Amino acid sequence: MPSRSSARLAALTVAAVCSAASTVVLTSPAHADSVRIHDIQGTTRISPYAGQKVTDVPGIVTATRTYGSSRGFWIQDPNPDDDPRTSEGVFVFTGSMPKVAVGDSVTVTGTVSEYVPGGASSGNQSVTEITKPTVTTVSTGNQVPAPVVIDENSVPDAYAPEGDTAAGGSVNGLTLDPDTYALDYYESLEGMNVEVKDVRVVTATDPYSELWVTAKPWEHRNRRGGTVYGSYDSQNTGRLQIQSLGSTADFPKANVGDTLAGTTTGPLDFNQFGGYTLVASRLGTLKSGGLERETTRKQSGRELAMATYNVQNLDPSDSTFDAHAAAIVNNLQSPDIVSLEEIQDDNGVTDDGTVDASVTVNKLIDAIVAAGGPKYDWRSINPVNDQDGGQPGGNIRQVFLFNPERVSFVDRAGGDSTTAAGVTKENGKAELTVSPGRIDPANAAWKDSRKPLVGQFVFRGKTVFVIANHLISKGGDQGLTSQYQPPTRSSEIQRHAQATEVNAFVKDILKVQKNANVVALGDMNDFEFSGTAKILEGDGELWSAIKSLPRSERYTYDYQGNEQVLDQILISPAIRRGCDSEYDSVHINAEFNDQISDHDPQVLRFRP
Repeated sequence: MPSRSSARLAALTVAAVCSAASTVVLTSPAHADSVRIHDIQGTTRISPYAGQKVTDVPGIVTATRTYGSSRGFWIQDPNPDDDPRTSEGVFVFTGSMPKVAVGDSVTVTGTVSEYVPGGASSGNQSVTEITKPTVTTVSTGNQVPAPVVIDENSVPDAYAPEGDTAAGGSVNGLTLDPDTYALDYYESLEGMNVEVKDVRVVTATDPYSELWVTAKPWEHRNRRGGTVYGSYDSQNTGRLQIQSLGSTADFPKANVGDTLAGTTTGPLDFNQFGGYTLVASRLGTLKSGGLERETTRKQSGRELAMATYNVQNLDPSDSTFDAHAAAIVNNLQSPDIVSLEEIQDDNGVTDDGTVDASVTVNKLIDAIVAAGGPKYDWRSINPVNDQDGGQPGGNIRQVFLFNPERVSFVDRAGGDSTTAAGVTKENGKAELTVSPGRIDPANAAWKDSRKPLVGQFVFRGKTVFVIANHLISKGGDQGLTSQYQPPTRSSEIQRHAQATEVNAFVKDILKVQKNANVVALGDMNDFEFSGTAKILEGDGELWSAIKSLPRSERYTYDYQGNEQVLDQILISPAIRRGCDSEYDSVHINAEFNDQISDHDPQVLRFRP
């Protein structure tokens, strides 16, 4: 995800944020008796006054932002027009400590600008602002305009209009339709005082003192209180980010399913880390929903239990080893095989050429033993330095942990960071040419990304081929609140190429032995309904086992109020035909503010 640096980009004029095809009307500076906030905001996302100076714009100060580099204040016109498309609020960017107070009646002279959080290249919508202001206080102690209540009745069910094809898919030049589209509704309230009441938390408080709530309590709700993202057409319109204008120390530490009871009130802003955001001058009271971490059941003696777990850039300096160990032993019930993602080298992000991860892995294994678990053995392949993406110097890779009391690993020499594993036939059965090995590591599909780790295991005399994956992330994709609708998912190009390579390797195994037990698992960085999943599944070579769960339980990650699938375990036909496999997404991280990873682990149990 992008950095949360507080550095604010310079305000960008409309010429920098709109496509060339968008039409912008620039008017002459207007007098106080003719220009008001709703005129500045206009009926599209871009102000008709962008780049122009406006004089003596009246309003009541509704909130001030006194921290960071985006200091300023919001004003709202107490005498609105009758057009629901035009917002009555606007942010006045001062860049320094504002010299006004809530309740002041002011007039503002300044330049109208369209500021794009994250910069024009981000594809984000812009925020209409008045910059370089001269502020005159007319009176003090005035009543602040009553907040607009955002609830399930006010937010439309449709998410966003289709972008204008003549403008590269941008919605910027389209006339707002707040009765039809949720993004248009929120845009029509940009800068205005708004309110939500008794709202449920759908993404836990993050390290930046932000959380997400839903104004639509029944929208794709699951039994643990979250909101599930089940398709590209179910963006979940009730999601809203909550920040605070107060001290971060006082911000509630919320989990999914908790409630912000009472009213939460403040101006509606837009930022690069989630879009429309209620910046609260008054926060509701946190009411616990009592969410508890899940524990899967123990596998039987005849069941092979296999897990995938992204341990989020684990290196020896981290303080999370004991917690990860306890999760593996207690919540996951000590699976026979664990595919770990994001294991860093022995000195973490120190970029000195170190690639070995023996210290990292053995520290975790020792912690598992201390937690009462088995003494796992392990296999992995060190990457070429700084060639597999992730944090520079960290050299993240996948690692197999396995319980030697339950399974054995078939070692075949020759596997290294640059050698491609292959499939051969011995005594009528498929065998790997190297184990552990990597799938076609020189292929361009794996540029600056993790190469799949393959290994051959034996459980109760049956061979199981395991492919540990960590496909390229969604970094660079346009967000759901982008000005481009539908947003472009540019990362799919490389991820689809990677999925093609994984599927081809599985095909190689099944061509030799059609009833082979093959499991491809890991952080796929894509949804179970995605094109990536379809390519991995191919023509039935694999099947994503999370689809055995009810739709409301299909999630491994929680992002911006949407609970979604990123981690998957895919199985070959022989395993699926057995009809005795059982899948569990074990929710121990994604829904909690004190998470040790942002991913929930997944467990598959089956009888080979």
